[in-house]
Amino acid sequence: MIKPPRVITIAGSAAGGSAGIQADLKTFQELDVYGMSVVTAIVARHPETSKNVHSQTIEAIEAQYATAMEQVGVDALKTGMLFSQEVIEKTAEIISASNIAHIVIDPVMVGKLDSKLLEDNAIDAMKKQLLPLATIITPNMPEASFLLDGRVLKSVEDLKQAAIDLHANGPKYVLVKGGRLDGPAVDVLYDGSAFTTFKAPRIDTVNTSGAGCTYSAAITAELAKGKSVHEAVKVAKSFVTTAIAYGFSYTDLVGPTYHAAERTQGEAHSIVIGE
Repeated sequence: MIKPPRVITIAGSAAGGSAGIQADLKTFQELDVYGMSVVTAIVARHPETSKNVHSQTIEAIEAQYATAMEQVGVDALKTGMLFSQEVIEKTAEIISASNIAHIVIDPVMVGKLDSKLLEDNAIDAMKKQLLPLATIITPNMPEASFLLDGRVLKSVEDLKQAAIDLHANGPKYVLVKGGRLDGPAVDVLYDGSAFTTFKAPRIDTVNTSGAGCTYSAAITAELAKGKSVHEAVKVAKSFVTTAIAYGFSYTDLVGPTYHAAERTQGEAHSIVIGE
């Protein structure tokens, strides 16, 4: 038996199952890698207090990571919601002390409905301590704007300039996702010298919860399987676009992307990505 590559996500738990480590683990399973998780916080709104983020202790984070490494080991790692400066610093320490080949940093700051998922004093720690460790970072437009001190992004050219400036923080690759632009869904990948744009049809749906987590998880899975960054992004964009195309909801709230869409709907229904 050929054992699947090993991947781990350090991220928040989304009780509704559409985002965070739940989206990551579903993506890992669909893409045939062995998924593990380190829960940094539980995201769930209390019906009386309205508290939405319930942080885990540093001890709990250390214990989860140590257990995964001892029992399995890791080929690729991704981060999602880290929330606090303390957790970012611990995550940077974990990555720096490892020899993990592929590091995907999804700088989660803002939820699908603009909910705050990162404390203000943590942004500087993310830029200085975490981004330089990344194989690739995958900010969406609001996140790129936050990392660039509130810069307004309105066009593909703005995304390219944002990618150049974010690359100066030290990651090997920058993928700025243009999901909030008009027209086709265009993402910009920058390697420090050249750009690649990835285009997909824009899907007319509100059911996109967890799309960013899914995208970065798919990139992580493909890197663990030996793909180049370019190929990993292309496969991942196809995967997440197909998942968005078959998104659904059980209620009148924003629903999830459908992680099993490529498998259940057939290969002919996968979205082809252009460059």
